Amino acid sequence: MPDAVTADDLDLAVQRAVAVLRKAPSGAWDAKAGTLEWDCWETVEHLSDDLFAYAAQLGPKTPPMDGEVPFVWESRRAGGPANAVHANRGAGPAGLLQVLEACGGLLIAMVRSTPPDVRAHHVFGASDPEGFAAMGIVEILVHTHDLADGLGLPWEPPADLCSRVLGRLFPDAPRDTAPWATLLWATGRAELPGRSRLTSWRWDGLVRT
Repeated sequence: MPDAVTADDLDLAVQRAVAVLRKAPSGAWDAKAGTLEWDCWETVEHLSDDLFAYAAQLGPKTPPMDGEVPFVWESRRAGGPANAVHANRGAGPAGLLQVLEACGGLLIAMVRSTPPDVRAHHVFGASDPEGFAAMGIVEILVHTHDLADGLGLPWEPPADLCSRVLGRLFPDAPRDTAPWATLLWATGRAELPGRSRLTSWRWDGLVRT
């Protein structure tokens, strides 16, 4: 069995991402985020919304197993991400990153406090708190990659963190390649030696024993 993914791992991912994004020039947030169709501001909102939504799935006393907690998700523009969470533009980039950190904190708290035998719905497989922590970390790592590309910032997360989430969510990914490069390949963002860039991908959130 791969090493467990923990709330501390999620906390580390949130803090590393926020620290990097705080270095972005204030006027750069309208740039496209990597190969995404969203700009960098929208991508942080989307990431925040992911973390919020994962926390919400674990929130009810009896978590839903047949769908998502029914918040209203809506786009602010045609082609923009459909979110329940939107940051106040008047608060500027500092406020945007505060929203990201707060949503990360909600998921960290839920992962810490939810019993490990709890299961909740996710479209890629009903999962446990560890699985939702791993999903949150993947969202943070790869979307910070997208953001760093758009904002002109360096970004490479810890290899051991990448290894743990690969083990939890991508059991069929290669294990003889660099973990960060492998995670980018597994999420359709890069090639690996002898392996073409994926045009479709998904993780497996199901609990394996």
